[in-house]
Amino acid sequence: MRIPSLNIVSACFIKPYPPIKDSNQICYLTHWDIAMLSTHYIQKGLLFKKPTSSLNQQHFIENLVDKLKHSLSLTLFHYYPLSGRLVTKKSEDPHSYTVFVDCKNSRGARFIHATLDITINDILSPVDVPPIVQSFFDHDKAVSHDGHTMSLLTIQVTELLDGVFIGCSMNHCIGDGTGYWNFFNSFSEIFQNDIHVLVPISHQPIHNRWFPQGYGPIINLPFKHHEEFVHRYETSILRERIFHFSAESIMKLKAKANEESNTRKISSFQSLSALVWRSITRARQLQHGQRTTCKLATNNRTRMEPPLPKEYFGNSLHAVSAETTVGELLENDLGWAAWKIHLAVVNHDDKVVRRSVEEWFRSPFVYRTDLFFDPYTVMMGSSPRFNMYGNEFGMGKVLAVRSGYANKFDGKVTSYPGQEGGGSIDLEVCLSPEKMMALEADEEFNFWCLLSCSSL
Repeated sequence: MRIPSLNIVSACFIKPYPPIKDSNQICYLTHWDIAMLSTHYIQKGLLFKKPTSSLNQQHFIENLVDKLKHSLSLTLFHYYPLSGRLVTKKSEDPHSYTVFVDCKNSRGARFIHATLDITINDILSPVDVPPIVQSFFDHDKAVSHDGHTMSLLTIQVTELLDGVFIGCSMNHCIGDGTGYWNFFNSFSEIFQNDIHVLVPISHQPIHNRWFPQGYGPIINLPFKHHEEFVHRYETSILRERIFHFSAESIMKLKAKANEESNTRKISSFQSLSALVWRSITRARQLQHGQRTTCKLATNNRTRMEPPLPKEYFGNSLHAVSAETTVGELLENDLGWAAWKIHLAVVNHDDKVVRRSVEEWFRSPFVYRTDLFFDPYTVMMGSSPRFNMYGNEFGMGKVLAVRSGYANKFDGKVTSYPGQEGGGSIDLEVCLSPEKMMALEADEEFNFWCLLSCSSL
């Protein structure tokens, strides 16, 4: 069977419009940003159905592409660091090594228009997410340090036979998931306003990056060459599957976890994370004395005193951890595991955040995926609170959210809001083929998935 290949129709670079001010030509990176230099770009995108009312499909696509380009240029005025390039400046006497963003001497963000002869059904019908989805994103397998020569942002519009996929690749040094979706939401808002001049947006990004007292904005790193900290991680063969949990299923799961822990404090997502942690650990068939960890990507903004605004554009996240032995995790109930996760989340406060910052400055490091995550970890990434399905680009409601190759490994779980809303959640689970088969047969996991199916 012939596998269709992506056809690049056009590619260009988009600069902010109006041009950025002289005062915004340099963007310095915080320690949170620098720590992401060896991580992949963030790759997420939205699938839409082509309007059937459009008689001239070619004319529709041409207009869509032109309008997306113009909307992107207006959005980049607000999110100007995404139009820049990374620059490293170093000297020997005295020794210094600094990475920052040059927002002026750059061609801008990249925009790609491509076509692919497949249908929406080819993407959504298979049990597993088909590998062809990875071709919807630029910067395949690139790490953030590659932003020295590659665009920090690429929007790729892929025309399918009956749909359109809008994929976005964003350099992880420039922002985290919160910043990523704030950008995407602003891009959608400007597109829908259909105004060809600059207008205020609902949530203006804040570019005044946070540095601890006595540090920044220039951070001198203890390196002589990027080979000392850039590590290119390639995962083993994985199956990737979307599991749906309805609002009713989530509500009952939360009630069960709280009842078993004799509390009302455990959240819906903590309950779901506990279910996933236990189920994947069972699927791995580990020794009972082996230690296992559940990590959750956590936004530092709200945990700091005073808190950073939600519009803060940059990285401000941490992975909180709940740890125990395999035996303890599986011999106790769901509520026991959910309570451990709850404690890890609530104990991540201002003091913990600032202590981790101090530790980084004492011994700066760049994250390495192969060292940060082991074969016994379950990592819950992204958030069902991000506004993904509220984005519109003249084609009605989003049909589905999908991601690229980036930042995936055995045990990575990415959470999205469910398409129907109301508190439903979709989980994108990545596991080796044999472990995915075991998860699909897991009795506890299946119960909550089947409850979701029966309630649709």
